[in-house]
Amino acid sequence: MAEAGWIRMLWPCLALAILSGCNPFSEARPMMDEYVERVARVLETDPQYSDLRSPPQLPRRRDRVLPMPELDMGMLDFLSLYGCELQFVVGEKNSVMGKVMQPLNRLRYEVRFVEAARDCVPETEDEELVKVLEEAIDSKRESLPIAVWNATWGVEEVETLFTLAKGYYPVAPEGNPVADLARDAERMNEAISSLLAGQLEVSLEFAGGVHQRWQAEYRAGQLINSAGLLTTRLDDATALLQQRIEGRPLCLDGKPNNQSDIVQSMFFSVYIEKIQPYMSAVRRARVALMDPLETLASQQRGVMPPAFAAWYEEVLAQDAEGGVWQQLDRAMARHTQSWQALLEQCGMRPGA
Repeated sequence: MAEAGWIRMLWPCLALAILSGCNPFSEARPMMDEYVERVARVLETDPQYSDLRSPPQLPRRRDRVLPMPELDMGMLDFLSLYGCELQFVVGEKNSVMGKVMQPLNRLRYEVRFVEAARDCVPETEDEELVKVLEEAIDSKRESLPIAVWNATWGVEEVETLFTLAKGYYPVAPEGNPVADLARDAERMNEAISSLLAGQLEVSLEFAGGVHQRWQAEYRAGQLINSAGLLTTRLDDATALLQQRIEGRPLCLDGKPNNQSDIVQSMFFSVYIEKIQPYMSAVRRARVALMDPLETLASQQRGVMPPAFAAWYEEVLAQDAEGGVWQQLDRAMARHTQSWQALLEQCGMRPGA
């Protein structure tokens, strides 16, 4: 009875494994492993799998958040006693809740402070107070990029968006998984650009919803994982193709044969019909989402913390020589060239 119960418990796991094995092309990792296996098989050699290198993690929050300069307490106390709108703004900051503001609320406070202080100046006749107000405005304007940074890349929610713990970008996903996130990033860029240009009247009401989606989604991390997976497995398959190109010719005198027909069939049925569509899907999502996220960081390079800058160059920067995206582009180019060279031995070069 004990043995029968054990078998009943094990059966769902076995069934799942069997079903997964029936269609290795339904998920990214088994699909790319299967691709290397099939390339090796049609070339009559053994597959070689390289270890997958883990992409760098988003730096910890303590390495992303910048210290926010504070006004002198005497100045704040002085301004809090003055009778214009600034009095209420400063009072909010000095409240219990104001002392533990989240980064987005802190940014809103910094903007309101500058606007309220600026409105107070023409109403003020006391020259000493005008001087204090102008010094406060200058100080807040100078530190505004720090508040902007903390409200974008310093928030906790962005950690879920870039988590590497949620696997790979899906194969043949329904709809466009990154559409809302891409629109969010574009809208955030517009608002941040305006704020950094001194246009403080820009609305930040939408930003809370953006942070909520960042906390609910993980597509950026999946894309980064997929870039590494594609790079590694394409290079593995390229090595097999190059080994055959440099060794015994696939065809003698450029004449197709039975093996070359099998190789060409696999090229179209697996590489063209399965692998290329996935590479295209990753590329479309990369352009839609990673491009505006790169801009969200690059337009704040002036305050970017060192730990984040290193991560940015490897993960976000599209043109960085050692970054994941340039590595992927080179791997795809090498792989395409290798297929062309192999099939050309038989007069089967794609597109010829």
